[in-house]
Amino acid sequence: MRYVYLFASLFALAVAAQDRPRVFINESQSWQIAGRSGGSRGQTAEIYKTFGASCPAVVMTNTRDRADFIVEFDHEGGKGLLRHDNKIAVFNKAGDMVYSGSTRSLGSSVKDACRAMVR
Repeated sequence: MRYVYLFASLFALAVAAQDRPRVFINESQSWQIAGRSGGSRGQTAEIYKTFGASCPAVVMTNTRDRADFIVEFDHEGGKGLLRHDNKIAVFNKAGDMVYSGSTRSLGSSVKDACRAMVR
């Protein structure tokens, strides 16, 4: 009986996941500046983690062709205190931009992009 319940639960989760939009994160070429030197610092894994926590209404995918939305994200570290560091753009399957913005925190960027995708 436990296995029937487990199977039914997994099936329900799979069906629910199919109803949610799929999101692909385009790998960022983020730059970090410290002192007089700088370099590329990937943010993709952190963005996936933040989307998973802050936007449960979508499913993350690593297959671009299956995505309903593509998110372009750039983080620029080492700037002054009042400058926006996170820039985000969301494109639908047709390639049309549905949202763009900039914030100082990754979490705020993700929440704003999430609202645009689940409208």
